[in-house]
Amino acid sequence: MSFLLSSAHRMAWSVWFLTALLAAVPASVLAEGPSSAEYGVVLNLSGKQRMLSQKMSKEIMLVALGIQAEQNLENLHKTSALFDKTLKGLRAGDADLRLPPTSSARILRQLDKVDEIWGKFHSVVQEILGNKTVSAEQVAFVAKENLPLLKEMNKTVGLYENDAAEGGLKSAPGLAATINLSGKQRMLTQKMSKEFLLVAYGFEPEDNKLALLETYTLFQRTLKGLLDGDETLGLPGTKEPAIREQLGVVGKLWEQFKPLVEYGADYKTASLEQDKIKALAETNLPLLAEMNKAVGMYESEAAK
Repeated sequence: MSFLLSSAHRMAWSVWFLTALLAAVPASVLAEGPSSAEYGVVLNLSGKQRMLSQKMSKEIMLVALGIQAEQNLENLHKTSALFDKTLKGLRAGDADLRLPPTSSARILRQLDKVDEIWGKFHSVVQEILGNKTVSAEQVAFVAKENLPLLKEMNKTVGLYENDAAEGGLKSAPGLAATINLSGKQRMLTQKMSKEFLLVAYGFEPEDNKLALLETYTLFQRTLKGLLDGDETLGLPGTKEPAIREQLGVVGKLWEQFKPLVEYGADYKTASLEQDKIKALAETNLPLLAEMNKAVGMYESEAAK
């Protein structure tokens, strides 16, 4: 009889322990994973981080070149704050940003790598904001360190894309790639602007001209692939009339912007005139804004 009682006690204790253990596990871990709508948000905002890394770098270069320095310092403050908030939100979730927490150990390890690089980069951004000037040493640091930040953030987006294709978006894996690459287009608008400004500053101009050529060529190819498909890029093309119309708006802005970056990348261009630097400073943001609208439309497709 005592043996039966002890067995019953042991079973009751086991049930209690298991219940307590499950209660302690976050709901995000117990759930099947993010929904299609949540995957759309995660892919959009993790992809946006790539753009923000380049937008910060562009804003720093505009300050260094004395182009609307006060306004660009304010822009830099906002951009860096959003990058920091989103990075934390990707890890722990953020209701304001509609981000669910990340439970994948593999993605969390990748976010650790981004955190490490961001810590150093953020410190320099804070110095620039505090001093309201950009030194030649800071230009060199930003020119070098923005690329590892971009690269590791891009790896993070790739991991989210893989999870999305296997999870909530498994019925439309091409949509995960489309959200990723349409989001990447936002980054490319800022990356080519940054490279143009590095050429204008005189920092490793030949290397940055080559990088600029590669960046704007990829932007142009991806824009075409978003519309009509590109097997190599994994893009199925877009049939939704409203999205095609929005990509047409992007295309018209690109026709105006492309001659600037072509001029900046031309090996025959000895220096970049102030009027062209100012023109790029004014026209890159409308291109970014309209590309961002297209990404939002793809995100809405994921929620359907």
